[in-house]
Amino acid sequence: MMQPFLGKDFLLETEAARKLYHEFAADLPIVDYHNHLDPRAIAEDHQFEDIGSTWLAGDHYKWRAMRWAGVPESHITGKETSFREKFNAYAEAMPKFVGNPLYHWSHLEMYRYFGLNGIVLSSKTADLVWNACNEKLATKEFSARGLLGMQKVAMLGTTDDPCDDLKWHKVIADDETCSMEVRPTFRPDAAFKINKPTFPGYVERLSETVGFAVDSYDKLIEALALRLDHFDAHGCRASDHGLDSMLFAPVPAASELERIFQLGREGKELTIDDVTAFQSAVQVFLGREYAKRNWVMQIHVGATRNNRTRLFNALGADVGIDGIDDRELANPLNQFLDTLDQTNELPRTVLYSLDPTKNEVVVTTAGNFQDGSVAGKVQAGTGWWHNDQLDGMERQMTALAQMGLISQFLGMLTDSRSFLSFPRHEYFRRLLCKMIGEWMTKGHMPADYELAGKMVADICYGNAAKWFLESK
Repeated sequence: MMQPFLGKDFLLETEAARKLYHEFAADLPIVDYHNHLDPRAIAEDHQFEDIGSTWLAGDHYKWRAMRWAGVPESHITGKETSFREKFNAYAEAMPKFVGNPLYHWSHLEMYRYFGLNGIVLSSKTADLVWNACNEKLATKEFSARGLLGMQKVAMLGTTDDPCDDLKWHKVIADDETCSMEVRPTFRPDAAFKINKPTFPGYVERLSETVGFAVDSYDKLIEALALRLDHFDAHGCRASDHGLDSMLFAPVPAASELERIFQLGREGKELTIDDVTAFQSAVQVFLGREYAKRNWVMQIHVGATRNNRTRLFNALGADVGIDGIDDRELANPLNQFLDTLDQTNELPRTVLYSLDPTKNEVVVTTAGNFQDGSVAGKVQAGTGWWHNDQLDGMERQMTALAQMGLISQFLGMLTDSRSFLSFPRHEYFRRLLCKMIGEWMTKGHMPADYELAGKMVADICYGNAAKWFLESK
């Protein structure tokens, strides 16, 4: 029998899967421990103008698909084109998205937030969807906090530069009417990517933030330590390192680090050995500081960025021209984690690879550094970016289940800039229940709903809540 599109039992192909999802997963709160939402929008409880801007402003997932469908750039990022026109272009392109997760995500957002169940977005339904969504977005219930509340978001981890003052996080923390936790995440990439042309300017910005000249390697480390303290005082419980490729070398002598720092500060040419030594040293320092504060260290690795020069020159970064890199991961990653572990200063860690062929590398590397102090101390993170679709998430979870312990998994995150992205947690939860339901149905595990239900609840909420909401 043909199933209804995104119906009540979407993805739930067995009786066990349906029971697991509806009774153990569906109503759980959400801990979204890595996203890119604007804390100011939450602090001010932003009211959105229309569904076009809410959906399409800054969403490079959608931009990338629209280009692929033949939509001209003027109707994707063009400043002279209204969001109504961009929305119409998105609606017209939607039938071409079948098979892409955006087809599911967009309709789940229409259904779960706006009650448009059964409506399929296309040029024929564009007016209906535009008017229905905008009517609701104009109400207080559909403000930034209202949208998060609809999805039972208990905690958000934003992504924040060490120089950020975190004033909006303080506003949220001091607001007794805000029931969710909004925690900053320390993202220090700009402080250790010494080969980037932005490094000299960033050193100046960091100097202004800390109130003294960051004119030596030791001063850089001192400045970062001060910013770590600032973030810790504002409720930070996690860091995130965005690495195009994993580089590692033993930490060199202080004089060598000073030489490299001065070259980078002056914008001079650096060798790959210089870059590797510097990034390794700073990240080892930071890893030890995270362990001292009982923070979680997240490492995202494996993107090749800004590949299309013409569009990068016109629009800048994060516009949908980033892909999967396939450089070496296993040796440098193990060496980095081992350097911290040798002195028992390895923090709880989550590893994400954009290259799905590295799933097994990530899982087995995580297994190398389990020490019994914390269950799942080093995690193989969920399918990231190009991999947070059904096949990508199932491949990641299968590798984790077979080579590690899926019971200790931290589950899903949105990694999103959109306040409408949280049905992605439902998407993940349904897939998880589908997988475990099949294991039960096929006799790969006992038909024990107490066992399976607890595992589902832990993966969907409990494990992440312990790490990011409750732990310190």
